[in-house]
Amino acid sequence: MDYIRLAIIDEQPVVSEGIIALLSDVAEIQVVHHSRSFEHAIHQLSLQPANVVMMMLYRPDPDHVQQVKLLSERFSKAPLLILSLFSIENFIFSLIRAGARGHLTGETTREEIIEAIFSLRHGYDFVSKTISNMVLMDYLNEKGDAGADQNLSSRELEVLKLFAQSMTNSEIAEKLFISIRTVETHKNNIMRKLNLRTSVDMVKFALRNNLTAL
Repeated sequence: MDYIRLAIIDEQPVVSEGIIALLSDVAEIQVVHHSRSFEHAIHQLSLQPANVVMMMLYRPDPDHVQQVKLLSERFSKAPLLILSLFSIENFIFSLIRAGARGHLTGETTREEIIEAIFSLRHGYDFVSKTISNMVLMDYLNEKGDAGADQNLSSRELEVLKLFAQSMTNSEIAEKLFISIRTVETHKNNIMRKLNLRTSVDMVKFALRNNLTAL
C-alpha cells in the first residue's frame, strides 16, 4: 500500500502518543518517526524522508519561525503542518509566511487533522476554520481586485465562496454533492487562474472582492 509517511516533532511525548493513537486506524497514514527536539527531527528526516511533517507548538517563540523556514527550505518535498495551542494572529501569519503549508489550532478535531495531512500530501495548503476567520478579519478593509470572477466557472466561484466561509473540503463536497478530490481540483484551478499561491490567499481574495461576508 502506498501510504503517507508522517513525521512528528513534539517536545511533549504524551501529545505525540495521543496523535499517533488518533491516527492508528487510518491505514493510509504511517508515523515513521517522532522527535522531541528540532535538532533530532532534522537528523531523522535526513535519514528517513517523510511526506508530511507535523510540528506541535505550545507557545509563541521567535525561534519557531526560523525553524519553520529551515524545515520548509531543506525538506521542501515534505510540507509542514503546524498544530499550535495558541491563537496569536501575527505569530501564526509569521509561521505561514515562513513556509508552513498547513496550520491547526488546539480546537482541531481528529477529522480535521486527517484532512490536513491528506491535503498537504496532495499538494494543497490547509488552514483550520479558526485561522480562516482570522484572515477574514485581518483583511476586511483591503482594496478589491478588478474582475474578481471573470476567469472562474460558476462552480469554481461557488467553491471559492464556500471555502472563504471556513468550510472544509469535505463539507464543501457534501454541500455540492461532489467528491473531495473534485473540490481539491476546483481549488487548484482557482489558485492557478487567479495567480494565488496558498489557501490563505484564496480567503483574502474572496473577501477583497465581496464574495463572502462575516
